[in-house]
Amino acid sequence: MSVLVYTESDKGTFKKIALEAASYAKAIADKMETTVTAVTINADDTSVLGNYGVDKVLKVNDSNLDAFNAKSYASVMQQATEKEGAKVVVVSSSADSKYMAPVLAVNLNAGYASNVVEAPSNTAPFTVKRNVFTNKAFANTSIDTDVKVVGLSKNAFGVVEHSASAAEEAFSPSLPESTVNVESVDKVTGKVTIADAEVVVSGGRGLKGPENWGMIEDLADVLGAATACSKPVSDLGWRPHSEHVGQTGKPVASNLYIAVGISGAIQHLAGINASKVKVVINTDPEAPFFKAADYGIVGDAFEVVPKLIEELKTFKAQQ
Repeated sequence: MSVLVYTESDKGTFKKIALEAASYAKAIADKMETTVTAVTINADDTSVLGNYGVDKVLKVNDSNLDAFNAKSYASVMQQATEKEGAKVVVVSSSADSKYMAPVLAVNLNAGYASNVVEAPSNTAPFTVKRNVFTNKAFANTSIDTDVKVVGLSKNAFGVVEHSASAAEEAFSPSLPESTVNVESVDKVTGKVTIADAEVVVSGGRGLKGPENWGMIEDLADVLGAATACSKPVSDLGWRPHSEHVGQTGKPVASNLYIAVGISGAIQHLAGINASKVKVVINTDPEAPFFKAADYGIVGDAFEVVPKLIEELKTFKAQQ
């Protein structure tokens, strides 16, 4: 009766969210005095999972699962849950997991708690703390079904290392017939993605035009950060919609979020509020973003950002 965790990978390599989910599953298993079993799909080296608390790996290799399909992936997880007799299933809060988790919960007749930020405070009843109302409040939620599905909020628990080794077992579940055919997948290469970034540098209309975006990219390069933008910027065609963050775009839960020339509309703040440290650079001292920010600079971005870049380069050179 182990705790089951879905560990996502991309081109065979585990994502940070997979290691965080494994660490979280280990915390639950310790409370329940049981073990952790991870499910991997088309991953390469699974031995690394032992370093994050996993005791056993169910390794699935199937070319039919190369492209994500919520129905198929949920079926894999359902069969793994039933095989292991798991009562708790942990998934991340990636876009794929958010599609899969509700389907999995229905298949297992399980309760599903999303946006969980802490290990359960109690296991009888099973109670978890969750972000609610677009990260404006917390709720303590009890799940009273026999099987429970827990969606861990990104960057909420952290990656915790454990010195252990994981036993590997080949697992070949049957796949349901799919009515979805994925013909191609286009991904940005050579850049840090918003989903995996520890630091995000975001620009708004205060940049005055797409010709000034190089400043944002230069700052992001120094910090090893992903670039993002506000909704008006993507609507104007300055940046692709894939970089739009906020309530109506991609959610951000980075360690550091830097907003340059963004006033801070409520929809934007709702989508980035889970970031741990928020910094804003704006000429308007009354901009709403200053009320939500941890640090703020009232000044012209065209003067502040180049100086910030130079200081960061100098600091890095001294390390």
